[in-house]
Amino acid sequence: MLKKRRPKKLVAEINVVPYIDVMLVLLVIFIVTAPLLQQGVAVDLPQASAKALPPADKEPIIVSVDKGGNYYLNISDAPHLPMAKEPLSIRVGAELKRTPERKVLVKADGNVNYAKVVGAMVILQQAGAPSVGLVTQDDSPSSSTKTAKSQRPSSAQL
Repeated sequence: MLKKRRPKKLVAEINVVPYIDVMLVLLVIFIVTAPLLQQGVAVDLPQASAKALPPADKEPIIVSVDKGGNYYLNISDAPHLPMAKEPLSIRVGAELKRTPERKVLVKADGNVNYAKVVGAMVILQQAGAPSVGLVTQDDSPSSSTKTAKSQRPSSAQL
């Protein structure tokens, strides 16, 4: 006797394997490129021997001063765009009220006018920073190439 065959049902499942593959590729791309990203403005740091600061819970507030004397703030909405003195002071003051234990640093180009560096420090102290540190590059003989590790903030506090 012949059995009656039932019509095959369509499988209505989504195959997620290709999506997982794409996500893993994106994850690898982000893992590889994340260390290459450096926040802020490229400046030629002055060289000095100083002990590196220990890592903190919160990223420090860093005001960068480029060769032209322009100020940049790493916690601003556009850290690659220069800021005027008043908005800089207001933004730093607001951030220090929220997290008063946060370190405040000045990262100035080695060729910038000294008055601009002092100006940045004055702005930061008027904003409520209890102390302002300077970021330098290690001048030891073993650091002939610039690396992110050698550009860590020094312990010089003013």
